[in-house]
Amino acid sequence: MTKRWTFLFMMVALLFSTDVEAQKLKGLLNKAKEVVNNGGGLSKEEVGNGLKEALNIGVGEAVDFLSVEDGYYKSPYKILMPEEAEKVMGKLRVVPGFSNIEADILEKINRAAEDAATKAKPIFISAIKQMTFKDAMNILMGEQDAATRYLEKSTYDQLYSEFKPVIIASLDKFKARETWKGAINAHNKLPFVKKANPDLDDYVVKQALVGMFGLVQKKEENIRGNADARPSALLQKVFAKQDN
Repeated sequence: MTKRWTFLFMMVALLFSTDVEAQKLKGLLNKAKEVVNNGGGLSKEEVGNGLKEALNIGVGEAVDFLSVEDGYYKSPYKILMPEEAEKVMGKLRVVPGFSNIEADILEKINRAAEDAATKAKPIFISAIKQMTFKDAMNILMGEQDAATRYLEKSTYDQLYSEFKPVIIASLDKFKARETWKGAINAHNKLPFVKKANPDLDDYVVKQALVGMFGLVQKKEENIRGNADARPSALLQKVFAKQDN
């Protein structure tokens, strides 16, 4: 009888011990899962703040660069003439008073874009503030332009709406629309030519945004690929995960 009870006691003890170990193992697995879900040892707060800091740096530098004189006009982001305008300008160069028309309009539309660029920063910052942890992790572990594409998706329509009236006002300030319209109307009066559209606003807005997102993308790629472009300890820590 004594041996029987001793055996039963040992079995109960073993089962109890196994249950304790199982609970410990479950706890460890849960912790491991939490680490993976939180970005490989990074807290949600660190990932979110790190990505927001990186984006703030990128968009801040891009906007500051493009919004000063020659930010567009004398940079790789220069807005060129509409494709159809090349033929128009070619024909107008021989018309008295229009010999330098292309250079004149090019400068004016780029000055308009530089004026409008100042509107971009608060729109970008608002989108960055609304970023979720899921957004941040997708960006961190995504393609080299994942942050730029996130911002483009989140802000393009609002940027277009904000840019357009500023572009129009800026084009008018520099008399670009007047100059363009005069050039196109002069062209359209020429015999045997295909009539061109005198509306310049939409084209300039879209090209200004192409340049803006192009520079933001370049800033993002620099932060991703160059550890020296990460000025804070938080950025170093967050992007170390991407580096691995």
